[in-house]
This record gives sequence, C-alpha cells and structure tokens, in this order.
Amino acid sequence: MTVVDVEKYGKVAVLMGGASGEREISLQSGTAVLNSLLNSGVDAYGVDVDLNIFSYLQANSFDRVFIALHGCGGEDGTMQGRLEILDLPYTGSDVMASSICMNKVMTKKLWTTAGVYSPKFISIDKSVDYQQVVSAVGVPFVVKPSLEGSSLGIHKVNNEQEFIAAKQDSHRYQGALMAEQWVNGDEYTVAILNGVALPVIKLETPHDFYDFEAKYQANDTQYILPCGLGEIEENALKAEALNAFNATSATGWGRVDVMVDADDRYWFLEVNTVPGMTDHSLVPMAAASVGINFDQLVLNILDTTFN
Repeated sequence: MTVVDVEKYGKVAVLMGGASGEREISLQSGTAVLNSLLNSGVDAYGVDVDLNIFSYLQANSFDRVFIALHGCGGEDGTMQGRLEILDLPYTGSDVMASSICMNKVMTKKLWTTAGVYSPKFISIDKSVDYQQVVSAVGVPFVVKPSLEGSSLGIHKVNNEQEFIAAKQDSHRYQGALMAEQWVNGDEYTVAILNGVALPVIKLETPHDFYDFEAKYQANDTQYILPCGLGEIEENALKAEALNAFNATSATGWGRVDVMVDADDRYWFLEVNTVPGMTDHSLVPMAAASVGINFDQLVLNILDTTFN
C-alpha cells in the first residue's frame, strides 16, 4: 500500500456550488471530493462559493484550492483569475485555457486553426434566421448556449418551429447562442489525467443525444467500458482526444467529448476542464478501469496544484 504524504497539501479549500446553472451538480461533485480528501487525511474544507469568496479565502490562510465548480464563475477562468491574484495554487487549467474551453465558439475556432475536426457551426444573433442556419450547418442541427455545460439549454432542431422554441429556451442560459451541425454516429468521451488519455467510454442513451437528463437523472443511460473499439482504433481516438485537449492549452485533467461517424471520422464537440465527480461521472469511471480508485484520483488531481 502506498503511503501518501498528505501534509504536503496543507490546508485545502474545495470550492463548490456557486451560482451557475450547474450549481446542484457542483455541490454533489464538491461533496464527493471533500469526503474523499478527508478520508485520505487531508486538512480539507468545503466552501459553497458566494460573493464573499475572495475575502473568505484571504482570511482563512488556505494553501491550495480544489476547484469543483462547474459552469460560469468557476470553469470559465473567472475563479482561476481570482486565485492567481491571491497566489493560491488551484487544480486544473489556467485562466486562458479555462476561458477558451468554456466558450464553445472560441474552442471551435481554435480547433479549426489547429486542424482538429469539429462539426460546422454558426453563431446566432437576432439577425440570423432559420434559413441562414440551415445553409450554414444543414438540418437537423443543434442549438446550444455557448457558455454552459452539462448539456443545459441544448436542443435538437428539425424545423423552423423547433428553432424558434429552442432559441427561446436556450436564451435562459449563459452565453450567446450557436447552432451546430448534427452528427449521426456513436458518442464517446475521453478523460485526460496529467497528460495521459484514460480508456475511452462509449455513451449510449435512448435520448436523441447525451443531454442533462441522460447525464444525471436517467437510469437507462449505458456507459460502455471497454468501449468496444479495437485496440488500434481506441489508441488512435485517445491520441486525437489528447491532441484536441492540448490544442486549447488545457492542462492537468479534463474530459474531451467526441462523435465517431459511420466513416470512422472523429467530430470533436468540447473540452470540459472541470468534469463532474458525482456517482454518474465519467472521469472516475475511466480512472477506476485502470486501477485508480476515487481517493487516488482526487489526490492525483490535487497534485496538479504543484505544477
């Protein structure tokens, strides 16, 4: 059994909650991380983030921070910037990479220059009508907010009436809207930990796509691990996912979502820089498949604060 020097971590704040649309999921992730750190003997404290977070962190002499915040305010570079000012080491990607990965439009633009294949898209403002979207990305297509995670506000659109309804609903969430080409194929996710792509997980759901309900509420979502690809195919997908992750300058840990169509072409969707750590979450599942239990995973992620 490996003995872990937990004293090296000092006093750790686990940031969770916040005010984004993913607040409840973040509380679940943060609680799981906090309990794990305490189980490992780390001097850890759960912090439900509010407007006083800056002064609270200053007043309580923390040595480092585990970010378990999902969505705007925690995954978009905002919190990372505050922690930089406080000179507090934190888990995961830096300010720039966090900001890029949270913004789906910026991620796709960067991927285009880096040669990473991704579905066609168009930004939607008041001047963009249904026919313009169809001309740009085809039909059906997906409407989504550019600054949300957990598939919040995402709609598959088949006609103009659905487009109007999707815009109305998606405007409730963070960020300008975008429409994205619909890709028929199998959906996979690749967890990244300290520069290594973990085993690929295939996602199967009776829903049109892996939406919020399929992620967190449904009991009929299937997580296929091993994913069913041959060794050569899986290694190729892992390599491409790591390339897509690195192209955004993301570091430490994260998760890359990708579709694979009938021609075995990869269509990269997004990078998550603070993935979920709940009992439905995919990074712990991938880690467990290579013998990294949850407590070890949490400590490995916390170790990124030393990089």
